Amino acid sequence: MRALRYLIRVPFLLWHIFIDLPLALIVMLPPWCAWQVGGTRLDHRVIRAWSAGLMRVFGFRLKRIGTPVPGAVLFVANHVSWVDIVTLHSQRMMGFVAKREIAGWPLVGWLATRGETIYHERGNPESLGGVMEEMQARLLAGRSVGVFPEGRTRDGHAVGPFHARIFLAAVEAGVPVQPVALCYGKRASAQHIVAFGPKESFFANFVRLVGEPSREVDVIFLEPITPEGAGGRRRIAELARERIVTAMGQTD
Repeated sequence: MRALRYLIRVPFLLWHIFIDLPLALIVMLPPWCAWQVGGTRLDHRVIRAWSAGLMRVFGFRLKRIGTPVPGAVLFVANHVSWVDIVTLHSQRMMGFVAKREIAGWPLVGWLATRGETIYHERGNPESLGGVMEEMQARLLAGRSVGVFPEGRTRDGHAVGPFHARIFLAAVEAGVPVQPVALCYGKRASAQHIVAFGPKESFFANFVRLVGEPSREVDVIFLEPITPEGAGGRRRIAELARERIVTAMGQTD
């Protein structure tokens, strides 16, 4: 069955990359990229549509539960793979905070840069300071930002602790934080399959997932947390993680 899935999906993947993507990029050029369609920028709609199409090529059946908060908001989600970025972009345009290495990944890095990604160099305090400043500037300008507070991908068996510092931008900008639970498979049963395997590279994960069986993906937008009544960034981090873990049906 894996060989059959490759036989069916690879042609669609090539079409999506070499035909659909150039067309999408043309639409995203000035001046029409800023056109409003149903209250949403045209280029943002194109990013969502292309991302949703890529998920279909991989056999993921997306289901949105809840509603993303409009305007300036900090979206926070659990993190197992590069697929998480595509999943969230299929639902709502947001500039992600991601490790700088992603910029060099084939296709995904190129798309991430054009998707307004804010790159962070791990282990560099100056880089983190610049990331925080850029996050706050975007939130104050009315734009949304997406982060993975675990700080790195996990193996899919548990949600790691959330780093509180990343929530400071939302606190200082006075914007809501909306937790998002990303559940691959029924009740998140396929998290460990979508996740990077031990020493698995991006390319190896990408190729492996092309041949995986089709499965459901629940994108659960949870109740937003307002900084005013949450009791500081550490409490916001705790609440966000609690809500995501509960939505995934996991227990600590």
